[in-house]
Amino acid sequence: MIRLAIALFALLMAGTGAEAQGLPVLTLDEGENGTSYSLSLQVLFLMTALTILPSLVLGMSAFTRIIIVLSILRQALGTQQTPPNQVLIAITLFLSFFVMQPVLAEMYAMALEPYLDGQIGAREALELARAPISAFMIENTRQNDLLMFADLAGIEGFESREEVPLSVLLPAFITSELKTAFQIGFLIFLPFLVIDMVIASILMALGMMMLSPMLVSLPFKLLLFVLVDGWALTMGSLASGFGTGVLQ
Repeated sequence: MIRLAIALFALLMAGTGAEAQGLPVLTLDEGENGTSYSLSLQVLFLMTALTILPSLVLGMSAFTRIIIVLSILRQALGTQQTPPNQVLIAITLFLSFFVMQPVLAEMYAMALEPYLDGQIGAREALELARAPISAFMIENTRQNDLLMFADLAGIEGFESREEVPLSVLLPAFITSELKTAFQIGFLIFLPFLVIDMVIASILMALGMMMLSPMLVSLPFKLLLFVLVDGWALTMGSLASGFGTGVLQ
């Protein structure tokens, strides 16, 4: 996924810089299949892509929803820093790659492979690569959020998915993902909250005021989570929750 994102950003930089004149050390070669750049300019594009890549992973994929849900789950369990942040990020990246795999495969087949073979130019490849990721974001964006940002941008409406600009789609997608993540987090938090309340009531009835309810309830919450196979249930629910469209 990272290699594909870097290659797509190289396409973006190539498309936006196709009209620029070359510097003495950054030469341009106009060929039949488009503009080719010197090695120095390619390295510059690569460095630029690496700086923007984290924002792409966070804002245009399933990463945002998954990391928020897992963070709320850890807080509901009351395990402090277990699993640690590095493990949560690794789980989120792998699960995001699993969710985004069909989209990435389509982007590679439609845009990146023909571009690397010299069949199409950079700008055409960029337009072809935009369609699958835009379709994914639209399918997972609430219609109300999309219409709200379209209204803020002064756009009346869209007759088709292809007409939705990224300037409207990106903030709408992030807003929708945040709302969905907190809704899932609320449902996850409820059973653990009930356990905490029951344990606190029992300790108060026994007069054990000095004993922390969180300390006593932690083993019971872990036992419940293990008995219901919580990790598999959470991962499966997150992975299957993507792709149900609201804008048809």
